[in-house]
Amino acid sequence: MRSNNIAKRVSALALCAVLTTGTLMMSAGAVSTNVTAQLSPNISVVVDGVYQTFYNVSGSEVHPIVYNGTTYLPLRAVGELMGKNVNWDQTSLTASLSGTRTTAAVTGVADAGAVTQNVAATISTDITVTVDGVARTFTDVNGNVVYPMVYNGSIYLPLRAIGNLMGKSVNWNSATSTVTLSGAQSSGGILVTDADSFNNGATSTVQTPPATQTPTVTVPSQNTSSGMITADQAKSKALAHAGLNANQVNFVRAYLDWDDGRQVYDVEFYTSDYKEYDYEIDAYTGAVLSYDYDADYYAPPANNTQSGSYISQSEAIRIALSYVSGATQSNVRYAKLDRDDGRLEYEVEIIYGTTEYDFEIDAYTGTVISRDMDSIYD
Repeated sequence: MRSNNIAKRVSALALCAVLTTGTLMMSAGAVSTNVTAQLSPNISVVVDGVYQTFYNVSGSEVHPIVYNGTTYLPLRAVGELMGKNVNWDQTSLTASLSGTRTTAAVTGVADAGAVTQNVAATISTDITVTVDGVARTFTDVNGNVVYPMVYNGSIYLPLRAIGNLMGKSVNWNSATSTVTLSGAQSSGGILVTDADSFNNGATSTVQTPPATQTPTVTVPSQNTSSGMITADQAKSKALAHAGLNANQVNFVRAYLDWDDGRQVYDVEFYTSDYKEYDYEIDAYTGAVLSYDYDADYYAPPANNTQSGSYISQSEAIRIALSYVSGATQSNVRYAKLDRDDGRLEYEVEIIYGTTEYDFEIDAYTGTVISRDMDSIYD
């Protein structure tokens, strides 16, 4: 009994370090099991339509880990996603998520050279995780208890547990290696998908087309596919993003399609002054995956001869930033004055989060001639 208490104290001191310095050293006597897991930077994580990038306390990017058919994400990231503070109690070996987080999410440097590889990790049965004072136990798709994992100085929790903690449904798209956490979880509890088992007995709720299947473009008015939004809902998502309503536009198309193994709605419409909008909407989450806006019939006002003074580069940047909520000057990749078809315009590129925004702005009037958005991972 005495040796076990000593082991727990040594383990406690080691775990305390992970939440303060980002470095964790496990004791040989700790209640833990060394395992070989797979570091999986190829797995994308999307929460409510937003692609997530995770960093440890030192600002280094950390990636999902797969072990025994279960995907794990870092505890610090879970706290940030839930808007809660993450703390460590060394006397009870308890990691707690509690209160309302007041500090900003950790940012850092992307790990561009990361590759899928086997890594040494530790499954720790002596770590307790509480949320707002309530101890939580985690299970896999078969009901077996799963425990927190420690890898490279960070504590990880299983994906299924994270969905449960956040009250969200979890979907796995094997074609794109994408995990999606979205909405409120189903009334029967966490939605079971092969995100837990990677085809080891569970059924994915995300459809993937057979190799010989031609993607359909026919969408019923009442879509009965499990978890999939309707074409009308996709239209509404696009209109809301554009800041327009149905009475202001004419729809050209809104149909279901496949893009890189993911089902999407292609939505296109134009306004009475012939400004064209093209959207790609995730068929399950309703997230705007990409959009393109073009004032196809745009012309400067009749009294503008494209001569004389034009707006400054800083003003063009300000105009572009006004379309990207949360972005600042530091997110501007470049801004330059150029000439296109005899028209002087500014080209502005903004990188914010995992998304690239490109703008063409009239150098004389400040009118946005075109803008588009796309994931930097596409």
